[in-house]
Amino acid sequence: MPRRRQRPMAGSGSDGTEDSDSSAEREQTNGSESDGNMPKRQRLTRASTRLSQSSQDTPDLKRAADHDESPPLTPTGNAPSSESELDISSPNASHDESQSKDQASRDCDKDLSHRPKRRRCHETYNFNMKCPTPGCNSLGHLTGKHERHFAISGCPLYHNLSADECKVKAISREKQEEDAKVPEENNTRHATRHQTPTPKQSRYKEQVAEMRKGRNSGLQKEQKEKHMEHRQTYSNTREPLLENITSDYDLELFRKAQARASEDLEKLRIQGQITEGSNMIKTIVFGRYELDTWYHSPYPEEYARLGRLYVCEFCLKYMKSQTILRRHMAKCVWKHPPGDEVYRKGSISVFEVDGKKNKIYCQNLCLLAKLFLDHKTLYYDVEPFLFYVMTEADNTGCHLVGYFSKEKNSFLNYNVSCILTMPQYMRQGFGKMLIDFSYLLSKVEEKVGSPERPLSDLGLISYRSYWKEVLLRYMYNFQGKEISIKEISQETAVNPVDIVSTLQSLQMLKYWKGKHLVLKRQDLIDEWKAKEIKRGNSNKTIDPSSLKWTPPKGT
Repeated sequence: MPRRRQRPMAGSGSDGTEDSDSSAEREQTNGSESDGNMPKRQRLTRASTRLSQSSQDTPDLKRAADHDESPPLTPTGNAPSSESELDISSPNASHDESQSKDQASRDCDKDLSHRPKRRRCHETYNFNMKCPTPGCNSLGHLTGKHERHFAISGCPLYHNLSADECKVKAISREKQEEDAKVPEENNTRHATRHQTPTPKQSRYKEQVAEMRKGRNSGLQKEQKEKHMEHRQTYSNTREPLLENITSDYDLELFRKAQARASEDLEKLRIQGQITEGSNMIKTIVFGRYELDTWYHSPYPEEYARLGRLYVCEFCLKYMKSQTILRRHMAKCVWKHPPGDEVYRKGSISVFEVDGKKNKIYCQNLCLLAKLFLDHKTLYYDVEPFLFYVMTEADNTGCHLVGYFSKEKNSFLNYNVSCILTMPQYMRQGFGKMLIDFSYLLSKVEEKVGSPERPLSDLGLISYRSYWKEVLLRYMYNFQGKEISIKEISQETAVNPVDIVSTLQSLQMLKYWKGKHLVLKRQDLIDEWKAKEIKRGNSNKTIDPSSLKWTPPKGT
């Protein structure tokens, strides 16, 4: 059995790109050996068919490819996942033949090393994906320029069209664009700002006005029945029928805008900025930060399909692109959350927002919070809740730091329903500030509070750290001999159950002679005091004197 040598792939790179001729070698290998070894169900792309035809003119390349035993890479750079992507080559050649093939492959590599790298034309398609529209085979594209689609935005069937109709419309649009081109010297902003319309432009304006005059004032009875039948049959899985609703000219303008938007989305998908087949937003642009999301949030479907979401950091409206966000920020008048400012010290402020009065803002806040919380279930029913939003102010406005929500009427005395610190402000003491502020409100209400369960992992860590700090501070300042859990609860507004669980975790609770005794562990107190001294006068504490708030009526 002759020993086979394995040569490196010519032109391969770490980014998954490769030489077109090197790709041709592997395609030719698959084409030449598929008759004897490959299954009949193997799928052939147009590129592989074309390369197999051209292989008749390149026998040297084919012989070099036959000897290459390294498996081809998939477009993602991983091992092939289907039989159609495997190179099942097992040549039985003599030693002389293998030497001649080695020499041919080295000569071929030398020629190919100077050629530019290009991606194969079918690398951008993932044949495991499927359009979500029921009954669609993912063939065709709304723009008429692509062979396949994977999203509703490019689905001809969803837009009540066929793939051939989309291609015809694309040819018609290209012809109209060529006819509408003007000379380059007259296509500048300054040249056309003050000049009078040309005769051609005047005639076109008159034609548009005439076409719009002929539009129907309303749908006829038969047309209404047809539209209703279509709506009942397909519901939200198809676009509503748009014919006879407006003029043909306006409808064609709308179709052009749809095709252009679909083409832009296709470019973003190829660049990897849009996730295919996943309704999870990967990143959000929030102010000057770009944040990676942790969990799924039920944003509307047309936004959830995007890999990146753009959110205004003041009004929390969500948008699809950087351009829309930039235009929104130019006219957005919000610089702080709605509602009443109930606390301010330095640059830190807290706003009380009523879910009934500012419903849209609170819903957007909940959708944003769900991207970073696992157990959150409140999204749209925000009217029974109050939201306390903490911000940090600078010369551009009040930036969202975190928030917690609270029921207006809680029968179990929950002082927090949901709490979140934005990822860019984590591990800076803002979480404890939010928790401390919630207990400060409970003290003003003269109630004992506790957070609603279940807590998230980070929320549980923050609360345990806060309860530990409160108890050790109380022990440090306590000068009496007998201590009562009820007295601790009344003074700190912490629920007795939370106090007991914290004492048990600190091993400060002991059962002796039928009674529970609280042990004063001086080592823990000294450790806490040393951290307090090292921390110094931090501004990450809540000052009760800066609170300007009275309990809302009915709570």
